[in-house]
Amino acid sequence: MRIGILANRESWYFRDLQRAAAAVAAVKEVVELSFTSLSAALTPTPTFASRERADLCPFDVVLVRTMPAGSLEQIVFRMNVLHRIAQHQTRVVNSPRCLEMAIDKYLALAELQAAGLPVPRTYTSQTWERAMDDFESLGCDVVVKPIFGSEGRGIVRVTDEDHAWRLFKSLTQLGQVIYQQEYIEHGGADVRLLSIDGQLHAIRRVNQRDWRTNVQRGARAEPTQASPEMRAMAATAVAAMNAHMLAVDFLTDPQGRTYVVEVNAVPGWRALSRTLEIDIAKQVVMSLINSQAH
Repeated sequence: MRIGILANRESWYFRDLQRAAAAVAAVKEVVELSFTSLSAALTPTPTFASRERADLCPFDVVLVRTMPAGSLEQIVFRMNVLHRIAQHQTRVVNSPRCLEMAIDKYLALAELQAAGLPVPRTYTSQTWERAMDDFESLGCDVVVKPIFGSEGRGIVRVTDEDHAWRLFKSLTQLGQVIYQQEYIEHGGADVRLLSIDGQLHAIRRVNQRDWRTNVQRGARAEPTQASPEMRAMAATAVAAMNAHMLAVDFLTDPQGRTYVVEVNAVPGWRALSRTLEIDIAKQVVMSLINSQAH
């Protein structure tokens, strides 16, 4: 098997996958590919290239491990290239459609709700006036998130009307969509389930100093046993997103109600692998080989 990985060469995840693949005889090659250098040629035989390789289609699978920022045109072109690569019999993981849904927090949550999963009340708007009405509807205690974003960056909790007005006005002037969720009291902890081709791993992330539970924000990760309810909900989320790999984040409120808050189709596993003492990178590589065989 030949694996192309869309990643930053300096990425810990690329190095971890490279290490794991080196111990698997079935893997003949692992190559880092640059998202920002993707190109395409509409010739009698269409080709897709990056600066590392003049033809991407000989790879058996292209694994997406990053989604760098770019203009609307650049993002649309990159996703179109992934779609075309997949149509030329090179598997893309996760699929381009899965990536498109998961990158957009509004679309992802809408898909999860349509699949019957409980999600927090969430309002998405384009004007500060409508956002202020939504802020009141959500009880004036909300979490405002970038509609595209990850790892807890750019997420703020807003409980003050004046602060909300200033924030929403600023976001509107920047041409950004305003995405706000009701704040779910969660006691400083959440549960993340990572699904790799149907195999589930769970950690509990705890942060007593900050309501944000991202490890990058100082939370500690600890092993946990996910409830049957969470495992079933994670399986539903994976099916709804048609994902090979997916991280699903859960919050449980004081009344015991569990919500799916977010999903991530380019999930990290550094904290999870360390906490559970499992070689997640090897599992990822083996899952690609096994799924290719079927």
